[in-house]
Amino acid sequence: MAASARVPVHHAARSRFTRERLAQIYHTAFAKPGSERLFLSSLAFFLAFVVVRGITTSIHANVGPFHNVGLGGTHIHHLVWGIFLLLFCGLGLLALGGPGARWFHFSSRLLAVGFGVGAALTLDEFELWLHLADLYWAPQGSGSIRAVLLFGSLLSVAGWGWPLTRLLLKEVAHSFRGEPAPSARHVSPP
Repeated sequence: MAASARVPVHHAARSRFTRERLAQIYHTAFAKPGSERLFLSSLAFFLAFVVVRGITTSIHANVGPFHNVGLGGTHIHHLVWGIFLLLFCGLGLLALGGPGARWFHFSSRLLAVGFGVGAALTLDEFELWLHLADLYWAPQGSGSIRAVLLFGSLLSVAGWGWPLTRLLLKEVAHSFRGEPAPSARHVSPP
């Protein structure tokens, strides 16, 4: 192809990532059973962590509509809600049945998201269960962030893994070279 006939890089990159192509990459990357649920759990985990950190920071600074939750004068930490959510998701997975069960596909995705949120709420207060002391705003409370990053990294490697990363890198490389998109038969499943 002559240099003058090449599609501009910015146009090629923009036109390659259509909804259909991204859906094709998504389904190819998550062809193995369980990999999509790990991916959804990972996304929910990090999103919930960012949201809960934002909410607790606004409560601590007395900014915004959020306030501490208490019952009978006792402060209820968000790790309690995380534990309840983890227990509920575990029970749901036990009761769900196998892949042939009715509503399995939707329910297993929903429970994976719930697991990610519950794990984030719980691990965000890791120092509380490790030391049985509220160290959230103390310098020692940084262990909670390390626990979140460690578990989140493991969950992400399991969920996103090399197959999705490889497919996306391939797409980006083809886009910036102005090459045509590889067909679905050229994209090998993980």
